[in-house]
Amino acid sequence: MQTILKVIAASFILLANAVCASDTNVVLVTLDGVRWQEVFSGADKNLITNKDFVKQPSQLHDEFWDENPQKRQQLLMPFLTQTIAKDGVIIGDRKKGSTMSVSNPWYFSYPGYNEILSGEVDVNINSNDKVYNPNKTILERLNTHPEFKNSTALFGSWDVFPYIVNTQRSNVYVNAGFMPIENNLFDNAPLLNALQKEIPSPWVNVRLDSFTYRFAKAYMLAKQPKLLVISLGETDDFAHDGHYDAYLKSAKQSDAFLKDLWQTIQSTPGYKNKTTLIITTDHGRGSNANDWQHHSSKQALAKSAQGNKAFPEGIIGSEHIWLGAIGPAINGNGLIKINNVKQSQIAATVLEALGLQPYKINPNMAPAIKEILK
Repeated sequence: MQTILKVIAASFILLANAVCASDTNVVLVTLDGVRWQEVFSGADKNLITNKDFVKQPSQLHDEFWDENPQKRQQLLMPFLTQTIAKDGVIIGDRKKGSTMSVSNPWYFSYPGYNEILSGEVDVNINSNDKVYNPNKTILERLNTHPEFKNSTALFGSWDVFPYIVNTQRSNVYVNAGFMPIENNLFDNAPLLNALQKEIPSPWVNVRLDSFTYRFAKAYMLAKQPKLLVISLGETDDFAHDGHYDAYLKSAKQSDAFLKDLWQTIQSTPGYKNKTTLIITTDHGRGSNANDWQHHSSKQALAKSAQGNKAFPEGIIGSEHIWLGAIGPAINGNGLIKINNVKQSQIAATVLEALGLQPYKINPNMAPAIKEILK
């Protein structure tokens, strides 16, 4: 009898320590380098008429400008500001006492994506070089468990993501940069693959977001992964190039993708009412005409003599980020007035939205953002 009890007790211990996923999914979307200023106040009056950054100020003015910041916000990102911010939650409007920032000391992309996807800060990740990430992302950690095997995936516009997710080690499905999609995944796959080759991107290492989104959506419908990450990249590159008009148009298109994604989720069996959508960014940007194109900390720019000379205090404010979320795991509280939320908390938030206990996946990751979860 005692032997049987010991076996039963051991079984309960094993069960308690196992990774047990509920019947839920998460889609995490990142919009690279989108400032909190545009998210919460729409087009910047100091940039929208600046001929250094806008080719046709009058046309852009007609599309994006209103004296009322709320109306400007709705002109730019209506889904994020009228649906997610009302039916879900949003964080990051610093003018209203809602703040969020990165934890890493660098304030640029690779360190930010590592932080978002691993829940940990690694100060040694201090460049955007194509170096395989020594840290394990939640995509990789979950992929080792039977409930999530071959059910995590990432689609990104930037060609560094295979290194961030460390596809050499992780066995996570990643489609990024100019990778084609499998021709048999959906009917239009061969056409989109051909168009991706034929339509030149302005950048050598970032494809146009339309391909990233269409590939990711098709994969989601075909494979129904439990955790899908979609990283759109145009906004950051247009900003670096000083094209505020294209930055705004890309942000508006990204918002349209989010709307379409949510409608698709809510009309797909297996996803409808079972999927949480989380949206965030990897870093912020400067706040005025002199530095809005850029982002980096004082510590990061100290490594560059030219950057350090131009911005001796770094790009102030580029650590400021934001987050929005909607779905069955999220409290519909709208804007949350909260201080000191960190980027590193996103990974654990994703895990809890999946019905998991983050400390069992990785005891070293930052805690979830409890204030947004049910």
